Amino acid sequence: MKRAVREVAIVGAAALPVGRLSPRDGAIALGFEQDILGALVQRMLAEAGVAAAEVGSLVLTLPPPSTRQLGLATMLAAHLGLRCTGRIAEVVEMGITGGLAFDQAAADIALGHCDFALALGINLDGNVNAAEAANNGIRAVGDVDFQSPFGITPISWYAFDAARYMHETGSTRRDLAAVAVKNRRHALDNPLAQMRGRPLEEAEVLAKRPIVEPLGLLDVPPRGEGAVALLLTHRDAARSLRRPFITVRGRGFAHDGFHQIGDRPHDMTDFVAARKATAQALADAGMNMVDLNLAELYAPCTISEILVAEALGISARGRGGADAASGATAVGGRMPVNTSGGCLSRGHPPSLTGLYGLLELREQLLGLAGTRQVKDAQRALHCCELGNYNAALVHVLEVAA
Repeated sequence: MKRAVREVAIVGAAALPVGRLSPRDGAIALGFEQDILGALVQRMLAEAGVAAAEVGSLVLTLPPPSTRQLGLATMLAAHLGLRCTGRIAEVVEMGITGGLAFDQAAADIALGHCDFALALGINLDGNVNAAEAANNGIRAVGDVDFQSPFGITPISWYAFDAARYMHETGSTRRDLAAVAVKNRRHALDNPLAQMRGRPLEEAEVLAKRPIVEPLGLLDVPPRGEGAVALLLTHRDAARSLRRPFITVRGRGFAHDGFHQIGDRPHDMTDFVAARKATAQALADAGMNMVDLNLAELYAPCTISEILVAEALGISARGRGGADAASGATAVGGRMPVNTSGGCLSRGHPPSLTGLYGLLELREQLLGLAGTRQVKDAQRALHCCELGNYNAALVHVLEVAA
């Protein structure tokens, strides 16, 4: 028998600040992954007024290879005392992993498989040295026939994008630097952000050593670890909790048929999948881009924020960096982007980024963002990507009336 689709609500969230969580050599660990994430979930459930026994689904981002507990999702469910009737799962698909965990938990709620669901993850891989991490990145996500033999790292794809974009539009490294400066300014007021010490100046971004030309050290994200959890339910159950909540109004996904930069001619600076997924999500929500108040974009580099903002219509072609510099995409501007600080300053713990972005939008829509609060925020968009935006997963959120 076909079930009616229920409107999904987010009624709880908790996270640790992005940064170094795993112990350094000789130090004592904070605990196993289930201990750290379990404590976070217990705190969130208590704040939401939901008992662990009410949670019917647990969707975890796939833990990195360095995780000490195999089968972490099942172990965590036992650790928390859950009795799941919807699903227990570990999910992964490169950059959309956090968004995918949320998407799967939301589907369980919408289809009536359970009344409460967890979308969550933890990443403790700081003890893996940088060279090994880079090698894993090449093998894990690059085309083994076309890219991996040449040592093309994920950052290299974005460097190709940046070089082509600058050639086509006349943009400069100053335009890229404006994004880093803007995002650091947002992160200063985010207690979960990794890079909060002080603001950045354009000259500092331009002076840093190159990583892959034309991208420098501050055009790319630092290594980070984190732990984050979201609690989902349906609208009727959310109302019964008698607390403010937000709803998922629209959802879209698209893949353009290429893997990363692709091995066939196409425009690497035109993020077709992001544009199509956003159009689908807005149509699902019955909205247009002008109805939104802010956006959180999965953007590992300065150039990727520029290109996806342009693909979504937030900025005109060739104007993404200029809009960051002018304040158009900053808090107080026409369409704030990455008020959390984004990957560049909030931090980019692999696989968790999508969940941290959704948490930021929840805080903004509930008016909990403090000095980085977007005034009168009612509706927001979250976009995460599979790899060089060859695929995108988009959700439209709205504060419940």
